[in-house]
Amino acid sequence: MEPPRRFAPPLLTQVGNLAVLEFTPTMKGRFSVKILSALLMLSLMCAALMFSQQRVPEIPYDSVSNFFKLPADLYFGEVGGVAVNSKGHVFVFSRGNVTGPAYGATAAQLLEFGPEGKYLREIGHNLYAWSYAHTVRIDKDDNIWAVDKGSDMVIKFNPEGRVDMVFGRKKEASDETAVPWSRVTPPRAPIDGQFRQPTDVTWDRQGNIFISDGYINARVAKFDKNGDWVKSFGEPGNKTGQFDTPHSIAADAAGNIYVGDRGNFRIQVFDPDGKFLRAMKLDVPVPPDARPWMGPVPTDETVGSQHAGSPWAVCITPGPNQFLYAADAFPGRIYKMTLDGKILGVLGRAGKQPKQFGWIHEIACPSENELYVAEIVNWRVQKLILHPEKLQAKAN
Repeated sequence: MEPPRRFAPPLLTQVGNLAVLEFTPTMKGRFSVKILSALLMLSLMCAALMFSQQRVPEIPYDSVSNFFKLPADLYFGEVGGVAVNSKGHVFVFSRGNVTGPAYGATAAQLLEFGPEGKYLREIGHNLYAWSYAHTVRIDKDDNIWAVDKGSDMVIKFNPEGRVDMVFGRKKEASDETAVPWSRVTPPRAPIDGQFRQPTDVTWDRQGNIFISDGYINARVAKFDKNGDWVKSFGEPGNKTGQFDTPHSIAADAAGNIYVGDRGNFRIQVFDPDGKFLRAMKLDVPVPPDARPWMGPVPTDETVGSQHAGSPWAVCITPGPNQFLYAADAFPGRIYKMTLDGKILGVLGRAGKQPKQFGWIHEIACPSENELYVAEIVNWRVQKLILHPEKLQAKAN
């Protein structure tokens, strides 16, 4: 009796953008329709995996060296926020100008620079709200909004740098009972008009104000354009419409609100009334050689801010054709996305050198190919110029 023949399995290879099954001559005609159908499905699945990994290109970019011209006796410290106004002036909200003990110090300074990086002024020196700088934003009228996580306050300055509106209230030092908030489980109930470690601010088309509130309350607070309380939406949790550290917030031209739900590794999108629209993920394979800025390499089981794709910062470009930029701490990339969540490209990695990033805390995106990134652990702001035309030329 002739011994049974052994057949090598078909080979899956890549030809250009195609996944191809290769059969040896002895294999031809010896597979049933069911087997061939199964192999075809396997081929298509593998091809889809190949495509998903190929279709997120690395965007070429440069970092402008020595852009910010600081006075000799002035330092950034940890940079929480960066924003750009209509004149191209850059505002940096950093944990500098420190007073008090090493733990629990007051650390907040708001600095303004010209379009070429020349230092212009400090805004709000020794302001009562200053405690622990988190983010800064500029509205359509060039008003300056500073969010201070330590004092639980959000301050609106007019373009001249004078206080225009105050949101929230910090713990007072009027008697010995005035001590910092302590964390309890479950968290204390939120209070209308007050915050517990707020993180960011944005506005819709009508000028309504949305404040991500934040580390404890895990909600979005909505005020009208006059500063009157309207409502809040969201609560702690991981279900749709719930948050685990809503860390960054932005609005598109239609007034939809994008919340960087950092602890849940997603960006949730809502209409101006707080109705959930969709969720988006920064779901791009992590390079095998990726390393965090510090600490152990995160895994799929890692929770919290160091999980791959956990959005620390979100920013939406102006204009009719808008893009969303987001950043994570590990693997330390910036993601360019459409507003419906398609990832168009990535750039950068964690590290200490130029064009590398150390915990991007806020992004300013005055145009599609010009970004400013505020870094916590690298104590700096980098101005980035993106070169998508180089990517297109390479593809051709």
